[in-house]
Amino acid sequence: MDSLFQISPGLVIWTLINFGILMFLLAKFAFPAIKNMMKERESRIQSAIDSAKEANEKAQAILKESQAKIDNSQNEAAKILSNGKNQAELFLANARSEAEAQRKRLIDEAQKEIENQKNKAIIELRKEVAALAVDAAEKILNEKLDKEAHMKLINESVKSLPKN
Repeated sequence: MDSLFQISPGLVIWTLINFGILMFLLAKFAFPAIKNMMKERESRIQSAIDSAKEANEKAQAILKESQAKIDNSQNEAAKILSNGKNQAELFLANARSEAEAQRKRLIDEAQKEIENQKNKAIIELRKEVAALAVDAAEKILNEKLDKEAHMKLINESVKSLPKN
């Protein structure tokens, strides 16, 4: 065990020579290859970062464009709905005014028809009254009437009048 802790100058010199040769070989062959690999990896990572930035910028541009299209579509939809609502209200107003005009026209026509029928009924009634008056006058002239006969004639004339 003591040999492990003893320092031998020859072993130290040979260890330093071996270490120097190893360092020389590493510096000559390994370090440049490792350095090139690190540079390549760094350039790949940098290009990946640049690609990611470009993709992110493109995605942001597409997102803004899509948002603008969505906003535009929403505005157009709102305009279409508003226009449709206005047209529906206009249609209803026109329909109401036409219905009101038609109602007034029908009422006027009905009133004219009622007036015509009333006039016809009055004319018919006048004709009947005239006919009855002529009949009564004829009966009176044909007979000499006393008060009792006169009342009887009036009652018969009244009974013979139509009920309507």
